[in-house]
Amino acid sequence: MPQEINTIVLPETAADKKLLLEHVSNNLPFDKEDVKEIEILRKSIDARQRQVKINLRLRVFFQDDEIIEEKIERNYEKVSDKNSVLIIGAGPAGLFAALKLLENGIKPVIIERGKKVKERRRDLVKIFRNHEVDPDSNYCFGEGGAGTYSDGKLYTRSGNKKKIRRVLDTLIYHGADNKIRVNAHPHIGTNKLPQIITNIRETIEGCGGEIHFETKFTELTLDKNNQIEGIKTADGKQWKSKNVILATGHSARDIYYYLHQNNIKIEFKPFALGVRVEHPQSYIDSIQYHCEVRSELLPAAPYSLVTQANGQGVYSFCMCPGGVMAPCATSPGEIVTNGWSPSKRNNPFANSGIVAQVEWENIEEFHQYGELAGLKFQESVEKTCWESAGKKQNAPAQRLQDFIEGNESTDLPECSYKPGVVSVRLDKILPQFIVNGLKKGFQDFDKKMKGFIHPQAIVVAPESRTSSPIRIPRDKETLMHPEIIGLYPCAEGAGYAGGIISAALDGEKIAEKITALHNA
Repeated sequence: MPQEINTIVLPETAADKKLLLEHVSNNLPFDKEDVKEIEILRKSIDARQRQVKINLRLRVFFQDDEIIEEKIERNYEKVSDKNSVLIIGAGPAGLFAALKLLENGIKPVIIERGKKVKERRRDLVKIFRNHEVDPDSNYCFGEGGAGTYSDGKLYTRSGNKKKIRRVLDTLIYHGADNKIRVNAHPHIGTNKLPQIITNIRETIEGCGGEIHFETKFTELTLDKNNQIEGIKTADGKQWKSKNVILATGHSARDIYYYLHQNNIKIEFKPFALGVRVEHPQSYIDSIQYHCEVRSELLPAAPYSLVTQANGQGVYSFCMCPGGVMAPCATSPGEIVTNGWSPSKRNNPFANSGIVAQVEWENIEEFHQYGELAGLKFQESVEKTCWESAGKKQNAPAQRLQDFIEGNESTDLPECSYKPGVVSVRLDKILPQFIVNGLKKGFQDFDKKMKGFIHPQAIVVAPESRTSSPIRIPRDKETLMHPEIIGLYPCAEGAGYAGGIISAALDGEKIAEKITALHNA
């Protein structure tokens, strides 16, 4: 019978099946002749000591064991003539809600303001070349949502391993590499995500579900009892369903304004805001792996940092080894930065958001906007950054050392942000409580990761879309909005998720709840 074991090996042993077999035979109570095959179930890097090690969980097969290749199965039903559920948004939450509804014999109808994956690329090129931002087709809006062009990180702190494994398997079923099951911090890569998203769309449409692109939600339609009857879209069309999943992502500000204007309850939610910091990847490798040159057997090194700056949380966010900084504004007149990496993580830079917590008491001058205070604060920062860098998609930037010392950067190091960067005193344009938190945070990070304050490190602003500044409330039992029967606020845009996996899990969770009520 196969046995599962844990072991620690050198990188060269982990990369070579023959060496790994010898290690198992020499260090564990198995004879080499008895071992038939070794399967790596889990892999993580331990770089705490000078000698980097690899933690492995292995499944060892013996000569009498039958090796059966696991095949992922999904039972998606044909639903053309079934009752439908409207899903607003084709990001991870909306797509996984749709797939779960298919399994449960319910027809998903997705309404997406943006374009298909391939067509989105033309609008992304316009941001780089012409500094033009299409408010309906950009890095955040379109097929796959923000996740399609933001690295495909699949790490989550959600504790339900079985459900996480199911989401990973669904991605593998649609074309992702099996390695996402194995690596402790899996990611797919921006270069591979578009085809996986396309495959998911083909599954949905092939089973009779619908996805309507370039179709913008404008209004909920309700009966006299506040029961959902359907929605209206910008083209004047009415869509009928008693169930609407609102999976619009944290950048769909028009949704928050619509709800607020129509007295549908929303709430302020704490979030975080700051900058993106970029270093040469080779330098991060040398710090993390205690070496001059990273071994080809090791991936580009990441980092994860957190500290308290006078009671304010400051932490790294969306760290992209071997990555690129991207312009992620969703409207003209604003600057937003984010990061992504290709599957090989082989670009020469490492970038990460470094952000400070924003609480209600930090933004007193925006309290006049009530529940929208955080949103208005976020908008204000993005507009100020846009104005300071020339009212284009160029981003304001400063050398990290100059930011800490309060000096103007007379020149800027090379960086990956393609629209271009402009030297600006960020400590003069960002809110003071953010500046204070970041300065203290950087100094703490340099103690934890000696050399973090590097002469070639650049700070680019702002990293402002870490999470939604709004929560759309929902009942804990029904998952419906407490005031609107049949409206299901979902995932990041509603304040209940933070990343691809948690958004997908929330989409599935709501689809299951709708199914249970449908079958009751």
